[in-house]
Amino acid sequence: MNTKTKPLLFWAGIVLLILPGLLHAYLLMPFPGSQDINAITICYYLEKIVLPLRILGAVFIVAYLFIYLSKDSRNNKIIKLSILALCLGSFYFTDYMFKAEVMFKETQKARFANGLKNKVPQSYLVIGVVHNGVAKAYPIIYLGYHHKVQDSLGGKPVLVTYCTMCRTGRVYDPVIKGTEQTFRLVGARHYNAIMEDETSGSWWYQATGIAAVGPMKGSHLEELPYEQMTLGSWLAKYPASQIMQPDRTYMDDYIDLKDYDHKQAVEKDSSLKNKDSLVRKSWMIGIIANGKPKAYDWRQLVKKQVLNDNLNGIPLIIAIEEDQQSFHTWSSMVDGKQLHFIMDKENCLSDEESSSIWDWTGTCISGPHKGKQLNKIQAYQEYWRSWKQFHPGTDLWKGV
Repeated sequence: MNTKTKPLLFWAGIVLLILPGLLHAYLLMPFPGSQDINAITICYYLEKIVLPLRILGAVFIVAYLFIYLSKDSRNNKIIKLSILALCLGSFYFTDYMFKAEVMFKETQKARFANGLKNKVPQSYLVIGVVHNGVAKAYPIIYLGYHHKVQDSLGGKPVLVTYCTMCRTGRVYDPVIKGTEQTFRLVGARHYNAIMEDETSGSWWYQATGIAAVGPMKGSHLEELPYEQMTLGSWLAKYPASQIMQPDRTYMDDYIDLKDYDHKQAVEKDSSLKNKDSLVRKSWMIGIIANGKPKAYDWRQLVKKQVLNDNLNGIPLIIAIEEDQQSFHTWSSMVDGKQLHFIMDKENCLSDEESSSIWDWTGTCISGPHKGKQLNKIQAYQEYWRSWKQFHPGTDLWKGV
């Protein structure tokens, strides 16, 4: 082997040892510029070859050390061994410090308590789910750290998810082709969590439940309905609900999300002259009606309290409770007629057509429509950057 081959063998080994892992970590975590690249397919296949490439790189380096290191000058030995030590140290960052499933661990067994034994503040926002008459509430502060909780509800397995980078909560049926799946957190693309099912190894976007790459590419996880509101509002609606309690192992991690659930950050942007202007992390209410998406500016909704709208032929109402955190979306069709709602002087929902009074369960409690129930429409609260990324044809309501 000629003299030019000696350093080439070493440096080729170094490149194979660290570069694939660094690139993989960069693309799957929210580093500057990484999330704007359409690279989920590259990430998927890169993950499969990182280890083989590292092994090949290690073989090159070991071969160099055994054959040529003793013949190098003392200074060259020190330089190359120092570089090798630094490269091996980089594994801490790529395989531990910035590895999603290490950074955000799922609670091994979620604990629940009823309203009497509950320790979760009632001001916390929750993802609330009901199935077969059983109600459960998952506080966003806890769910946001874990990213996902695999649970069962009324005899049905559920995958309850939340991504804090895009403020998206979603609940899915984890059964794929008759087999209940366990999902692992892979990382993030376009600021959205990516999950992998254990059977096919496909990667799924948390915000859409769509398999973006792998054997199941193009498939959809079945989405299950949920509501987002404060725990106090949820318990008023479902007093027998079970509430997920904090896992003491992760108390410090939960503290990092203090105030996340109810304080809207305003990005520091010198060009942002109007505090009501939309920025990447502006909160939105997103709704999809007959395949048509629409986003509603949260700040303007809070000011308005009640919005009557028609989305792709579906008349609807969006209403925000007095706590300015809990929101509800219903179809405003009752007995084949569209009703228009207002908030009366006593902060109660009333329809203009009959002056009937409706509570926050969507039930008419007095007036000509007493006993009638509004049909719930699924809606999501999330960041503007996330909604427009995954719903590029969306309409936008910014207030009037």
